[in-house]
Amino acid sequence: MSKVPDRHRDQKLDDEDYRRQADFRYALRRFSAYSERQAHAAGITPQQHLLLLTLRGHPSYPIVTVGDVADRLQIRPHSASLLIERGVQRGLLARREDPTDRRKALISLTDRGAEILEQITVANRRELQGLGAEVFGLRDSLLRAFDPVALPDEHESTRLRTRA
Repeated sequence: MSKVPDRHRDQKLDDEDYRRQADFRYALRRFSAYSERQAHAAGITPQQHLLLLTLRGHPSYPIVTVGDVADRLQIRPHSASLLIERGVQRGLLARREDPTDRRKALISLTDRGAEILEQITVANRRELQGLGAEVFGLRDSLLRAFDPVALPDEHESTRLRTRA
């Protein structure tokens, strides 16, 4: 468990602090629940969707190892390997030997996996656009809730909102 920085130790929390963090968690959970429903509708589990997204979104894609997946999903390599194996069996993923290190396997999406991921990602993008105003409305509140000293000036805040 990390320690609270000294500058925050004496700050008293009020009802608004709790509301901000609760609102943030609520928005995250709403999106997560929506995304899980999209995965089920596409015929895969939410965990398989996260695996596909993790692979395709990895900075080194298509050169992604089991260790990379485990790190991104914050699971043990053995658990990642089992999840990947189920994806291979379902035709969502392809596994090949790393030509530079035969001890490693490289994982990538199959055409079927890529199609399913695209279908879910398009639906999720629409949902995020719908949540956009709500999420961006939470942005400044979250900055205040997590680090009141780090809140940018109003000009910076407006510039960041218009960029998204």
